[in-house]
Amino acid sequence: MAMKKGISRRTLDILLSFAAGVMLAATAFSLVVPSIELGGPLRFVIGFALGAIFVDIMDKLAPHEHLIKGYEGPLEHSKVSKIWLFVIAITLHNFPEGMAVGVGAFTAEALVIAVAIGVQNIPEGAAVMASLVGAGYKPTRALRISFLTGMVEVVGGLLGAILISVARPLLPYTMAFAGGAMLFVISDEVVPETHSGGFERASTYSLIFGFIVMALLDNILG
Repeated sequence: MAMKKGISRRTLDILLSFAAGVMLAATAFSLVVPSIELGGPLRFVIGFALGAIFVDIMDKLAPHEHLIKGYEGPLEHSKVSKIWLFVIAITLHNFPEGMAVGVGAFTAEALVIAVAIGVQNIPEGAAVMASLVGAGYKPTRALRISFLTGMVEVVGGLLGAILISVARPLLPYTMAFAGGAMLFVISDEVVPETHSGGFERASTYSLIFGFIVMALLDNILG
């Protein structure tokens, strides 16, 4: 999605990279490690792989519009309204984050995961809204769209919580699933996008900083 005014490409890359760093630390410390401790290596591998594969399949099947690289998905849907394509893209990103919160509510990592997702939502939400405004949307409409995409996390959280409440033995699998889904988003979407505009070094350090912040929060809250 092209930016006509407002937020610069460098700022956008830095914001998204920081959010990715927070997500990466949350995935490692609050989802992967607890999943292995609760269910062992095999359940972790199965859940983690399924999470990554699920997002990969949805990424290929669902038409969506990225903040930076534009349209992705089946060509027959490329004429769909850009705003709805963009909403779908953010939905694909936010669902596993919400699921992580819902699943994490049944573990000792509940507070850490909730804080992690909340922290990364700040720069991510700012980037989304600023980009929409820069693309020509009125601030009020951009805010509504940002709110709509954020509600996807609530849905993901509820589904994750309901699933574990009725099938507690699935907890190691679902934690790993959420971790695999989040790591796929970081590696396949966020990092390539933030490294395609000429600000790779700034993006890398921003990701590292986000990782450090979340690692420290995990240590303090865990």
